[in-house]
Amino acid sequence: MEYQIHEKNGYRYVDEGEGEGEVMLLLHGLFGALSNWGRVVEYFKQQYRVLIPMLPVYEMPVRKAGLDGLYKFTEKFVAEMGLSDMTVIGNSLGGHVGLIFTIANQHLVKRLILTGSSGLFENSMGGSFPKRGNYEYIKERVEYTFYDPSVISKEYIDEIFETVSSIPKCMSIVQIAKSAQRHNMADELHLIKVPTLLVWGLNDTITPPVVAHDFNRLIPNSTLRFIDECCHAPMMEQPEKFNDVLAEFLEEPSLV
Repeated sequence: MEYQIHEKNGYRYVDEGEGEGEVMLLLHGLFGALSNWGRVVEYFKQQYRVLIPMLPVYEMPVRKAGLDGLYKFTEKFVAEMGLSDMTVIGNSLGGHVGLIFTIANQHLVKRLILTGSSGLFENSMGGSFPKRGNYEYIKERVEYTFYDPSVISKEYIDEIFETVSSIPKCMSIVQIAKSAQRHNMADELHLIKVPTLLVWGLNDTITPPVVAHDFNRLIPNSTLRFIDECCHAPMMEQPEKFNDVLAEFLEEPSLV
């Protein structure tokens, strides 16, 4: 699914939906592509204004590449767009950014939804990853993050291979991954007051189910739902089930 990329004052983003509905802000992961969210956008754009900012994962100077820069970018994007009363949804690294943003801006967030989020513990994509120049190795590591690798297109693997083949991008990836591992949020999660949904793959190899249970224990007003035969990106692997869980949560009256 191809979406128009809008540009405004240096920000690049997807803006789908009626334009006047409640805002759904989607935050992608370290290797996140817009296609990762395609089924979510299609399902919810009739009722919500769905926004996907293009996080500057590869554009930040290597010395400044990290969660702090991504969080500040998100905060400035939200201010630039004049957003409020949002449902924030983050996958993997995007969930981590969403957590930091929500704690600092709870007056702007109506709900928080995390899926395979970093912030407590995450396995790397394997040892020395990213290893440049070896297509089969990259393919194997990407497949490791999916329960059923057949859902991955060759184009998706090609895109990641091309990304990690770039030395500057590879350096940014390593710096951001290290930043995420250093920024453990166990002592901060109790500050989240907005209703929070945790949607986890029961077969997640990167942020295993025990991590989801820890998030559920540490975030006061949180609900945990598992999806079977699913790994680190439920919105890609099990989009129908993911959207059903999401829709059910969104229909619940807000307690805040």
